[in-house]
Amino acid sequence: MPELDTSFSSFGPQTALQRQDLRAQAEQMEGVFLNTLMSEMFKGINSKGEFGGGFGEETWRTMQSEQFANAIASSGGVGLADEIMRNLLSAQEGASAAPSNAYPSA
Repeated sequence: MPELDTSFSSFGPQTALQRQDLRAQAEQMEGVFLNTLMSEMFKGINSKGEFGGGFGEETWRTMQSEQFANAIASSGGVGLADEIMRNLLSAQEGASAAPSNAYPSA
């Protein structure tokens, strides 16, 4: 059986720039998750008061929940970005430690 080249799946040592980029992506993912939670939370708020509800308020609430979520995530968040980063780094280290050929030649 021919050897399978898996060199594309091995990750070398991370540079500081790569780790910084990975951290930014993990924070962004945490922000998306928090935005989903906050959007659901805002759905329970009665909007028949001072603002009167309507399309404008719905749009404003969507933007508000997105900004709240991004602010929380970028200021330390709830720890989700740290866990995502740990898991991604662990997966990359595992991939680089894996044998280079999944199917050894006979």
